[in-house]
Amino acid sequence: MIIAPSLLAANFGKFTAEAQRAERSGADWLHLDIMDGHFVPNISFGPDVVKTLRPVTKLVLDVHLMCSKPEILLEPFANAGADYITVHVELGDKVEPLLWKIRSLRKKVGLAINPPTAMAQVQPFLSRIDLLLVMTVNPGFGGQPFIPETLTKIQQAAAWRRDSGANFHIEVDGGITFITAKDCARAGADTFVSGTGLFRQHNMRASVKKMRQLVHSFGHKRATKP
Repeated sequence: MIIAPSLLAANFGKFTAEAQRAERSGADWLHLDIMDGHFVPNISFGPDVVKTLRPVTKLVLDVHLMCSKPEILLEPFANAGADYITVHVELGDKVEPLLWKIRSLRKKVGLAINPPTAMAQVQPFLSRIDLLLVMTVNPGFGGQPFIPETLTKIQQAAAWRRDSGANFHIEVDGGITFITAKDCARAGADTFVSGTGLFRQHNMRASVKKMRQLVHSFGHKRATKP
């Protein structure tokens, strides 16, 4: 089980200190939501933030591109030090070449799906990815409430993974709290992105520990990879 605080909920004036706080908390990954103002109605940060953070933390940097033209961002984020790069299945015909490009850059390959999108759209790509990100809110802004209907998407992903013998991570992002993380773990998720649920806590270490204990208690046993 992987706990990934989301930098979107951090203090934007103290990114380096916030990344180090996440590492000290015992978290496994640091999740970075990249928004372009087109694919989603918000703007966040770019490759220079990853470049700044890479030397100061050993955490896996999990970059989620919520962008209409991710093809122009893959090399900059790869060169900046991203470990995982995730693009959206909603990009249609662009998806296959994007996945190939991420792999060619020697990065872990992620594919994300939004709440309204049919799960059938991700199925053809499951053998080519390292991570499937099931968005549990409509992307664009932090602090939104969890959408319970997305649990069926997680269950479907877990069934496909089990039946195929694949080993991709099932990541969830959006409204992830102690309660919803437990529900997602029960459904089959193994990677939990939480912004306000972790960065906004006074004692982040205690919050990470509690979330980890909950998801281990309710999650399914499976082989994991870094």
